[in-house]
Amino acid sequence: MLKNFRCVNNGPISEVDASSLGALNLFIGKNGCGKTWLLKTMYSLLKSQEEYKRGQDNREFSEVLSNKLYWTFQTQHLGEMVRRGKGNRLEVDAIMVDNKRISFEFGPDTTKTVKTLSSNLGLREDNSIFLPPKEVLSLWNVIMKSALQNREFGYDATYLDLVLALQNPTQAGKNYNSFAMSRQKLKTIFKGRVYFENQQWVYKQGHSKFSIHNTAEGIKKLSILDTLLGNRYITPNSVIFIDEPESALHPTAIVEFLDILHMLSQQGIQVFMATHSYYVIKKLLLIAKHNDLNIPCFVADENGSWLQSCLLRDGLPDNEIINESVRLFEQEFQGV
Repeated sequence: MLKNFRCVNNGPISEVDASSLGALNLFIGKNGCGKTWLLKTMYSLLKSQEEYKRGQDNREFSEVLSNKLYWTFQTQHLGEMVRRGKGNRLEVDAIMVDNKRISFEFGPDTTKTVKTLSSNLGLREDNSIFLPPKEVLSLWNVIMKSALQNREFGYDATYLDLVLALQNPTQAGKNYNSFAMSRQKLKTIFKGRVYFENQQWVYKQGHSKFSIHNTAEGIKKLSILDTLLGNRYITPNSVIFIDEPESALHPTAIVEFLDILHMLSQQGIQVFMATHSYYVIKKLLLIAKHNDLNIPCFVADENGSWLQSCLLRDGLPDNEIINESVRLFEQEFQGV
C-alpha cells in the first residue's frame, strides 16, 4: 500500500507530490488533465512489485516494470511518456506503508528499458487491480485474444490483468466479514449475481438467466467487484484503482457503491478514485465527516500540477466541477 507518491514530467502531469495517503483517496479534474494517466502510473508501479519474483518469474524488477509500463501506456517508445520540455525526465518515487521504496526515472530517448533507482524494493503478496469506466465481462474473450494471442495494442494491461483476475473460481468457505457484507450489499443493488460458466459470463436473477450482452452496464460494473471479492483475488492490503466510479451507475447506486468502498477500506484495502462527478465528491465528503476520516483530495491546475487538500479539514475543493454543480443547483432553485 502506498504512503507517499511523487512524480514529475509524467505525460500531462507536471508534478504531483502526494503525502500521507489514506485508505480512500480522490483525484478530480476535467477531461485530459491526467487523472487516468496518474492512476495507471501508480497501478503499474504496484503491479510490477507484485509480479516481481512471484512464482517462477525470475525477471529483474526493471524488466518487469518496463514491460508493465509498455503494455499499460501502449506507446512504441517509453520516452514518449515524458512531458515535453527541454531537459525533462520522468521521475517517480513511491514509499509504501512498510517504508519499502520504489524509484525510477527515464528520459525522452528511452525505448523499452527503465532505469530503476530503488534500493529497498521488497516483495508484495497482495494484489492490486484497476477498474476502468467500462465493463469487461462482455469483451473478455476479445481482450484475451488481442492482448495474449495477437500481442496487439488496443486493450491495455489494466484490462488484461482484470480479465485474468476474474477467471479465478469463487472460493468456498467463510469470507472476511466486511467482504461478505459488501457482496450482500452488491447483490441487493443489482438484485442477482453474475457467474462465469461454460466459457461465458451470465447474469442470474432468481430462476432467470440472461446473457451478459443483454445485461445493464451498471450491473456488469458492480458484478466485477463482487466477483473479485468472491474469488479472493482482492484481500486485505489490496489496492483498488477505480477510474470514474460513477460510470454507468445511477445516483443512488453511486452512493451505495461508495459506502461499500468505505467498508472495504476499513478492512485494510486502499482505494484510489478518479472522478469528475459531483455525486462522488459530495458523498466522500459526507463519509469523511461522518467517520472523522482524512480523505486526501488532489486537484490539477492548468499547468499540470496537482494540489493536495483534505476533505475532512478543507471541505469541498475550489474546482470547476463543484462550482458548476452548485451553479446549476442555484439556477434551478431560483427558477422555482
